[in-house]
Amino acid sequence: MVQKSSLTALARNQLEAARRSSSGRSAHTVFGGHEHVMRQTVIALCAGSALHEHNNPGEATVHVLHGRVRMTAADVEWSGSSGDLLIVPDSRHGLEAVEDSVVLLSVAKHV
Repeated sequence: MVQKSSLTALARNQLEAARRSSSGRSAHTVFGGHEHVMRQTVIALCAGSALHEHNNPGEATVHVLHGRVRMTAADVEWSGSSGDLLIVPDSRHGLEAVEDSVVLLSVAKHV
């Protein structure tokens, strides 16, 4: 059975939730979870908020749905804006919102 989600509506709702949150962040998993290899999560970050440096649990991409973000790993930095797809490096990395932003994080966990 095919299921459908509006990423536009989810992005809008998560950004509203992030703006109300003291952390400036909000996330909602739209597919997958512990019982799946793949997980997709809509993450909203208010300008200046970040997902601080962390390890990569598997192959991952960040699709910027709205706004502008900066991904960092060691001394390397990548910028992404609406429509961009960033390949997450297989090393410790972080993600910061340059402006209010929403991304779709897709992760295929290592088995």
